[in-house]
Amino acid sequence: MKIKIGTRGSELAMWQARFVAGLIGPERTEIIVIKTQGDAIQNVSFDKMEGKGFFTKEIEEALLDKRIDLAVHSLKDLPTENPAGLVIAAIPEREDPADRLLMSPEAWDDDMPLHLKENAVIGTSSMRRMAQLKFLRSDLLIEPLRGNVNTRIRKLREGRYDGIVLAAAGIKRIDLAVDDFKSIVLGTDIFLPAPGQGALGLQIREDDDDTLRAVAPLNHGGTERLVSAERAFLRHFGGGCHIPLGAFAVDEAGAIRLHGVVASTDGSKSLREEITDTDPESAGSRLARLLKDKGADRLI
Repeated sequence: MKIKIGTRGSELAMWQARFVAGLIGPERTEIIVIKTQGDAIQNVSFDKMEGKGFFTKEIEEALLDKRIDLAVHSLKDLPTENPAGLVIAAIPEREDPADRLLMSPEAWDDDMPLHLKENAVIGTSSMRRMAQLKFLRSDLLIEPLRGNVNTRIRKLREGRYDGIVLAAAGIKRIDLAVDDFKSIVLGTDIFLPAPGQGALGLQIREDDDDTLRAVAPLNHGGTERLVSAERAFLRHFGGGCHIPLGAFAVDEAGAIRLHGVVASTDGSKSLREEITDTDPESAGSRLARLLKDKGADRLI
């Protein structure tokens, strides 16, 4: 019996599903494409959409209904709480977690922060990206931008925006042609990614021992430990992917160094702290408490 892998239908999502299928064994798997709410509704920004799991809910329902056996998610899109009966069985080794700013050559300015011309129009529908961009450059004009990676690139080429922000992992995974743009990596020293960005979450039914045996070897312990700290931090702020919050953890001599930021979407205020701990849950909890004590709740 083949393992049925559920995924969204975008080029990046399909790459991720095929990557996992290749690790398990292509002859042992079948890929099922599932359309999600986030794919179907393109004219509404995330902060106006109700609930969580815009890119995962329908896939999780298919998993619970046994129409698929394994869901491959971008971990940053996956809410921190699993529906009853589902578990994350494996997290493969993480790709580059950073964000990358792509811009038209005409928008480049050597003398300006982020190398963007004054009053540049930047496309993003991410509250996290919007908040951090506005904090770094209050003059930037942020306009909504939805769609898959290729759609966003096309809109940049059409001149609708001066720049857009994409996850570096997505650009690398599908070998996206972006040589006609200027670009900079938004380093974690100034710009924190979404919790779990660059990692995949492999979700199964908790009672499915056969699929568990197939995917458990794909887990990367170091990645799991670090992203668990990031997601623990997110959980204390509601657990969704549509709030102006970033987090990034690194291994520091066996301990977890967790960085977190919460910012107002207008960029007027940004709270950033970091802590060191040996336990992922404790790291996330302590950092959340530290930022809440400084008023982070009032920024969300």
